[in-house]
Amino acid sequence: MAPDKQDLGARAKATLDFTNDYDDFAAPWFTLPQGSMPPEMAYQIVHDEAMLDGNARLNLATFVGTWMDEQANRLYTETFDKNMIDKDEYPKTAEIETRCWRILADLWHAPDPAQAIGTSTIGSSEAAMLAGLAMMRRWRAGRRAVGLPTDRPNLVMSAAVQVCWEKFCNYWDVEPRLVPVSEEHPALDGDGLERYVDDRTIGVVAIMGVTYTGVYEPVARISAALDRIQAASGLNVPIHVDGASGAMVAPFVQPELTWDFTLERVVSINTSGHKYGLVYPGLGWVVWRSAEHLPEDMIFRVSYLGGDMPTLALNFSRPGAQVLLQYYLFLRLGFDGYREVHSHTREVALYVSGEIARMGPFELVSDGSDIPVLAWRLTEDPDRHWNLHHLSDRLRGRGWQVPAYPLPEGLAHITVQRIVLRRGRRSLARNFLEDLRACVDYLDGLDGPIPVEREGSAFHH
Repeated sequence: MAPDKQDLGARAKATLDFTNDYDDFAAPWFTLPQGSMPPEMAYQIVHDEAMLDGNARLNLATFVGTWMDEQANRLYTETFDKNMIDKDEYPKTAEIETRCWRILADLWHAPDPAQAIGTSTIGSSEAAMLAGLAMMRRWRAGRRAVGLPTDRPNLVMSAAVQVCWEKFCNYWDVEPRLVPVSEEHPALDGDGLERYVDDRTIGVVAIMGVTYTGVYEPVARISAALDRIQAASGLNVPIHVDGASGAMVAPFVQPELTWDFTLERVVSINTSGHKYGLVYPGLGWVVWRSAEHLPEDMIFRVSYLGGDMPTLALNFSRPGAQVLLQYYLFLRLGFDGYREVHSHTREVALYVSGEIARMGPFELVSDGSDIPVLAWRLTEDPDRHWNLHHLSDRLRGRGWQVPAYPLPEGLAHITVQRIVLRRGRRSLARNFLEDLRACVDYLDGLDGPIPVEREGSAFHH
């Protein structure tokens, strides 16, 4: 019996699926295709392209979360259509946003969390921009009130500061006063701060978890140094704490540490919900200790979608799902849960750093005892034919993304490698250490130098 036309069509489609090169239908790559294509074909093209990215779970370069549990994933798919800015359309999401930053204000010991003020943002970079703007606006308002000029503001911070602060200074014409780091002072610690602070200083940024090494800058010591400056000169300089990572670790793992609103000089704190807040990207938070520290002229009230809506952000439309995911985790984990997760991750970080320190060619720069981030440098060996960039390339060949980069100005002669542990798993750590040892053994076996193909890294996460 001859096959009917429908059978022939199905067989032809099956053959097409095995023989077609989907890319032929997508080219050229940089103009919009003239016609449409079936959704299955469009999906397969994008899926196959993304498949060539690195494995997110093996990305030890990024601070950003790469895993959430099944319930969170389900909540995400149910709410990814919510626009955080449409507070009149999504009033419960807006209420949950307020609950979240009030929870953070309480966690960070605001004098009266009910009188604090905050907002969610796309990430901690936007949160840092808002905090910097608030300090600049308050400084200008204070200067105008007594008839002083408001030009040439400056912001004091470590040379190891995250790039978002350099962007802030560039975008808003603020002079960045970078305190250099050194072997003796590898982070901003208040030493010599009087050489950088003057009457045009809008504030000092203290980092809870330096991007390069993961170490905490001692906020209490910085505050004490500014107290001494105020006693000597009358200058009252506020502190903003960039807690992109550490503000969601220290309260649970180092509760004895004084760094937050307990210090009166700390006027604002930012953090990344999508880092050790454990949410998918992108979500940030910023909280001011009280409403007086956020100038009223930074809050816009617009009539939008039928309601009067206050908005405090650099962005307008942005996802609301991550805010709901943050609240889910606050409920799911609670204080004890966050403490258990971060304590375990820190233990894994200390295990990994201990193993690396025992390997021979490495010297630890940080061991993961602050945030679960550790960095190491090579010991001196004139007979060694490789460097950390070679090791980074070898590890990438095994799927691991481990950046190698020079430290900031003052220590730029030192190149380090750094890994970030997120929701640490000892089994994954053991796998990494096995591959690290194998790569080192291979490089140690070289009888001559090899070229460095690239010496860049994208570690500003």
